[in-house]
Amino acid sequence: MTVHRMTSRAFGENLVQAKEAAKEGPVFIDEEGQATHVLLSVEVYNKLRRSRTLLEMAERWNGGDFDFDPPKLDFRSKPADLD
Repeated sequence: MTVHRMTSRAFGENLVQAKEAAKEGPVFIDEEGQATHVLLSVEVYNKLRRSRTLLEMAERWNGGDFDFDPPKLDFRSKPADLD
């Protein structure tokens, strides 16, 4: 998947080019150097709509138990230096 960037001015002047680029991947549209919009193909948009978060899947879970063995975190903390 290719990601494209365009200024809002270039987007307005080259709509056909932007739509063609969106077939390859998202097109980020920038205003004053910051992305403000994203142009996606309908296919990619529909895939995103169908994807669910882990919480949404858990809320809809109506099956039985399942094994879940998360990895143990291995980090050491030290007290904060408040001086």
